[in-house]
Amino acid sequence: MTSWNDGVIEQFRDTNGETNHWGKRLVVIHSTGAKTGEERLSPVLGLKKGDGWLVAASAGGAPKHPAWYFNLKAHPDVTIEAIVDDKIEHVAVTATEVPESDYDADWAKFVEASEQFEDYKKTTEGRRMPVLFLSPRTEA
Repeated sequence: MTSWNDGVIEQFRDTNGETNHWGKRLVVIHSTGAKTGEERLSPVLGLKKGDGWLVAASAGGAPKHPAWYFNLKAHPDVTIEAIVDDKIEHVAVTATEVPESDYDADWAKFVEASEQFEDYKKTTEGRRMPVLFLSPRTEA
């Protein structure tokens, strides 16, 4: 994890989810490394959709998908830290890519939340940034 990510996660936890960049729309993904099997923490913008969250694998406009995307593809059942009822909760979720029929509308939600997402398209050399839905699951 980078020191920037560490700082964002620390701020998220210390302020009950109020971050400089995304207000209370941050989620912290606790994924399992696709190659290492080690726990990874990734702070990302999470937009509520129904009972779950949308996340975009934008990697800040980098030409490649972020590592957490590959982690979720390899191990889709993860835990996130997110604001639920105005406090940080750990939520068990399953990550799936949004259906093609929903992609444009769901991507537009990220652009509406932050114009940076539109700018990312210009720096990614044509990479289509995946959008995933984090659906809450009941632990058995």
